[in-house]
Amino acid sequence: MSRLVNPLKEKLGRGETVIGTFVSLPSPPFVQILAGCGFDFLIVDCEHGPISAETAQAMITATAVAPCVPLARVPWNLPWLAKPLLDSGALGIVFPLIRGPEDARAAVGACRYAPAGERGWGPFYAPSRWGLGPFAYSGSADAAILTILLIEHVDAVRAIDEICATPGVDVAMIAPYDLSTSLGRPGAFEDPAFCDAVSEAERGIRAAGVTLGGLAATAERANALVARGYRFLCLAYDVLLIETAMRGLLGGIERSTGLPGPAPPS
Repeated sequence: MSRLVNPLKEKLGRGETVIGTFVSLPSPPFVQILAGCGFDFLIVDCEHGPISAETAQAMITATAVAPCVPLARVPWNLPWLAKPLLDSGALGIVFPLIRGPEDARAAVGACRYAPAGERGWGPFYAPSRWGLGPFAYSGSADAAILTILLIEHVDAVRAIDEICATPGVDVAMIAPYDLSTSLGRPGAFEDPAFCDAVSEAERGIRAAGVTLGGLAATAERANALVARGYRFLCLAYDVLLIETAMRGLLGGIERSTGLPGPAPPS
């Protein structure tokens, strides 16, 4: 390989649907297990997970056991937060709380080397993750790295056309929890104001030709979003997936009713 290739970006370019999830648990072994499950991508969640820089690097590296693309979410839209995650080998950055085109331009710039952006040169670990030399990596990284914006504030919905018209934006993902909260209706996903905001965001994203992304807690919900043109899907997040599986398992167990067990040996 003489240049950096992002399989996820290639799939999206062909119009395929890609499936991933957020990983907030600071655990490389857990990432290794999830990568082996068949996810197209995993997002190392440095916004809401207690993940240090060292652990993030190890989690990104742990995806190498499978054809699973490592992405990362930064806590805020700042170049210095994206830089170490990209230098660890992440092939895309998820930027939270985008509110206008200025935020979109800053996010794109954080994922690109000068003169196109604000990323400083220092690819010491990312090249080896992808089997490249440092200059082969840096020479092709700008075209390979995904810039993913979270549409999770009412201001972003109002400015959706300008945001999605920003050159270099690859994915705009509608985040329902924060969006409903910004509308003053947290978790009210059937509320008309929330539904209208989602419809307006979907319209602007589709019209700009940007990949439409979303969150689905179930396979049924994921299928419904795919039918509406979503191509970048997160299956909830790791903690919810674990809780759902464990509660379902425990709920299916018939516990003792207090009847006496076998007599102890004499």
